[in-house]
Amino acid sequence: MLYHGSLEENSCCCAELRLDFIQFQRYFRMDTSQFDELLVRVGPRIARQDTSFRKAIEMLIIILIFYSYLATGDSLQTISFSYRVGTATVGRIVPEVAEAIFECLVEEFMPQPTNEDWKSIAEGFQHRWNFPNCLGAIDGKHVVIQAPPNSSSYFYNYKGTFSIVLFAVVDAYYRFRVIDVGY
Repeated sequence: MLYHGSLEENSCCCAELRLDFIQFQRYFRMDTSQFDELLVRVGPRIARQDTSFRKAIEMLIIILIFYSYLATGDSLQTISFSYRVGTATVGRIVPEVAEAIFECLVEEFMPQPTNEDWKSIAEGFQHRWNFPNCLGAIDGKHVVIQAPPNSSSYFYNYKGTFSIVLFAVVDAYYRFRVIDVGY
């Protein structure tokens, strides 16, 4: 029977990894300061409340589950066993935390271009490439993936493979201005 792992048990593992900077970076694919920064910024958005039926999963454990999933590529089932939570719980945590990170960081790292930005982008294409009135170069790519279980033809594309579509718009200096990743 699965039960929520205790904060002490899982944070102990995290604390041990922090002592070895290289191991921490290998496991989570980021250094401790980046981990802490994201925890502070995203934490309030993902914090859960205890109910009369059960104690909520701690914020640190939610973040650990998310980063473990991204960094290791392990299955939801493996991650759920490691953190003693249900597979369905991990399946809910991963997209919730991803959305919270996006909401917290999108304005800082991918702000919506203003009218002045669009004018500057057009001037960049005119100046650098002698291409007037251009607001961006658009391209897309099918990133081949292994089909998730029970996904049927959801990720199947016209090339006969399973993929996720990456769509991007860049300015005249190859800086991303708009991205979209989906199916």
